[in-house]
Amino acid sequence: MATPVLDDRELVAACQRGERRAMEAIYHQYKRRVFGLCHRIVGPGEAEEVAQDVFVRVFRGLGNFRGDSQLGTWVYRLAVNAALTHAGKQRRRAEIGDDDHLAQVAAPAAMQRDPRLSDRVEAAMARLPAGYRAILVLHDVEGLSHEECAAILDCRVGTSKSQLHKARGKMRELLGPALAAERDLGRHAGVAAADRPAEAE
Repeated sequence: MATPVLDDRELVAACQRGERRAMEAIYHQYKRRVFGLCHRIVGPGEAEEVAQDVFVRVFRGLGNFRGDSQLGTWVYRLAVNAALTHAGKQRRRAEIGDDDHLAQVAAPAAMQRDPRLSDRVEAAMARLPAGYRAILVLHDVEGLSHEECAAILDCRVGTSKSQLHKARGKMRELLGPALAAERDLGRHAGVAAADRPAEAE
């Protein structure tokens, strides 16, 4: 017999009663998106640890969840806060010489078709302030509206738009020299190929 699908309020109420199946349902409902968000903000090496911390916070906090926002918005807010806190710790470690967290940050799927461009995007994302990474991931990768981003980031819609504009500008600034060099390399390769005599068939 199939388990009935519960809406968010019923799930929260069941969790508050201590029902394990409801907790598992929330975990399975949000685990992929929470992990993906953490992966893109803190990098693959730390994402699992941060995602686990997020769900610890979720289940500890459900007892006080009053439904003032949607459950998904609340879960995302906890995920972003946990990821930004962790990213701040990473940055402080980097300042004293531990820069492992700059290894890789996942690029949007559209970038993954070109491995070279993906590498550039990953490197640029890793150099962004964590707050810029968060708005880029929420809006440009997850496809959330500015209203949703503002609710998750606990800011005004105008602030969300401004942060996204600044984050995109910083990405263009970081990607510019690398992409220009790559274009030049491609042009030189094309010229060199055109200058080579055709092989006899």
